[in-house]
Amino acid sequence: MIYYEIGSPQTSLSRDDLKRGLNDAMDKLGERHKVIAVPPDYTRLPSKAGELTEIAWEYYGDKLTDILPALGTHTPMTDEQISHMFGQTPRDLFRDHDWRNDVITLGEVPAEYVREISEGKVDFTWPAQVNKMLIDGNYDLILSIGQVVPHEVVGMANYNKNILVGTGGSEGINKSHYIGAVYGMERMMGRADTPVRKVFNYASDIYLKDLPIIYVLTVVGVNGKGEQQIYGLYIGDDIEVFDLAAKLSLEVNFVMVEKPLKKVVVWLDPTEFKSTWLGNKSIYRTRMAIADGGELIVLAPALKEFGEDKEIDRLIRKYGYFGTPYTLEAVDNDVELRNNLGAAAHLIHGSSEGRFSVTYCPGKESENLTKEDIESVGFKWGDLDEVLKKYNVNALKEGFNILSDGEEIYYISSPALGLWAYKDRFE
Repeated sequence: MIYYEIGSPQTSLSRDDLKRGLNDAMDKLGERHKVIAVPPDYTRLPSKAGELTEIAWEYYGDKLTDILPALGTHTPMTDEQISHMFGQTPRDLFRDHDWRNDVITLGEVPAEYVREISEGKVDFTWPAQVNKMLIDGNYDLILSIGQVVPHEVVGMANYNKNILVGTGGSEGINKSHYIGAVYGMERMMGRADTPVRKVFNYASDIYLKDLPIIYVLTVVGVNGKGEQQIYGLYIGDDIEVFDLAAKLSLEVNFVMVEKPLKKVVVWLDPTEFKSTWLGNKSIYRTRMAIADGGELIVLAPALKEFGEDKEIDRLIRKYGYFGTPYTLEAVDNDVELRNNLGAAAHLIHGSSEGRFSVTYCPGKESENLTKEDIESVGFKWGDLDEVLKKYNVNALKEGFNILSDGEEIYYISSPALGLWAYKDRFE
């Protein structure tokens, strides 16, 4: 059922608009006595989930007893991040999700189904896992809040992914990432109906059907002025709400370029991107637009680690981003990588498969990632200060730029908010 919907490529919503929409939907839901909000974490800051969570707290007051950021494998939020993202929402409402220890397995998606929808590329069961609070908390409303946007693992982010991955466990997260990686991320990104989404939907229909989940979905993008804009707000309790948001997201978050891009320069906001685990969105979201033999330059002033999780960081350092065949062979031969398929999936996602080069330019404070570290995992290294002299992000506009020396580049300031492709690579 849809409780509220507004959105179009011309729509521009304010915080007051979000408040009116969410309050209208909550009025329709009727009285609730114990509510938990499940927003994304700070890595999804542009989603406006922080504002929506604050609005829900203003509406429900002490009936909103818990806020469980959907961390997935990410590190817990700091007090500073919580204050910045969630405003006046009380700090003592926030709980940390531990993806290795805080989960309950509700059941499994059968191996034969996973094998069928992955076209035989994987053959294992998939566990439907969620944080135990959602089961044991006796909530009469679970507000799952987040943004629908093209995504490298599932095709289009959010909806039941926010619950099954964001509050999920290590096995479920690892296996879902691996399904998408071996199926082929370029066959998935920007598509609402993918093998990974089918797995999530199967689990939702059987294992989440009795949970009082309401999905609050935004569509946010970068407009022609280079500013973030809220294009849509959709609130409902089933897949229809996701389909509406996904349709709009494809209109406003997807850019079809007229020719393959020879050089792409991406800026990683230092408040959001401190690892290649997240920063590789610069690779994922542009790979279908970059020409064979092209170059991706990633400006990463706050880069300090490969993986946010220490074990994943170690595995990235050990194996590097050297392509699908190399990674699949490593999975076959090494039990520790086979037991951490999410890391294996990330190694596949982060490789250009030798088709174009990737140059990472970390800031001077990135003592943990030296030039040798960057090059050891398969990337080139660039001096950030020197590169910024040539590519001054304050002077660049979104999209194509012709520099003073005649060089043409394509500039992207917010890779997490979009997907770029050349028509021959997106069918």
